[in-house]
Amino acid sequence: MSEHQAKPTITPRKIHKVEQGLESFIFKGRWLLAPFFVGLLFAVILLLIKFFKQLYLMGIATFSATNQELLVGILTLVDTALLAGLLLIIIFSGYENFVSKLNIEGHEDRPSWMGKVGFSGLKMKLISAIVAISAVELLKVFINSNIHSSDELFWKVIIHVTFVSSGVLFALTDYLNSKTQSH
Repeated sequence: MSEHQAKPTITPRKIHKVEQGLESFIFKGRWLLAPFFVGLLFAVILLLIKFFKQLYLMGIATFSATNQELLVGILTLVDTALLAGLLLIIIFSGYENFVSKLNIEGHEDRPSWMGKVGFSGLKMKLISAIVAISAVELLKVFINSNIHSSDELFWKVIIHVTFVSSGVLFALTDYLNSKTQSH
């Protein structure tokens, strides 16, 4: 190279342009999460099918079923509805927090919590729903205790207590975190 030929220089402006391009690419990558939420919505549809199947079977067996069998069927419906609600909370919150805002501000049916649930709130709603589902499952086991072993009952109680303890610890952690200064 001769002295008169200029060496290519990397200017701050070029670096800034590359940085902007990379950041834009990464930001657009959030749309990779959208299919997960669509898949979860499909899971809600599957739960709806399961719900109506259970309701249909309960309707057929209403006159021959015992009160205990009917109660377990009703608890199964409650369990399915709780799980569907949990999935919708995850879908709405996850989509709004990680992908894009839902443009339904003026809709009269928009849940009041939408757009306001952050990671901490989502975590608490999630653990609350899991505890409720676990409680329903445990209640079903207690009602049908004659067909479940004591070991199974023991482990379901342990699992439920673990979920409840986790919920309390999450709430305590969030409470302590809210009392500390922001970083």
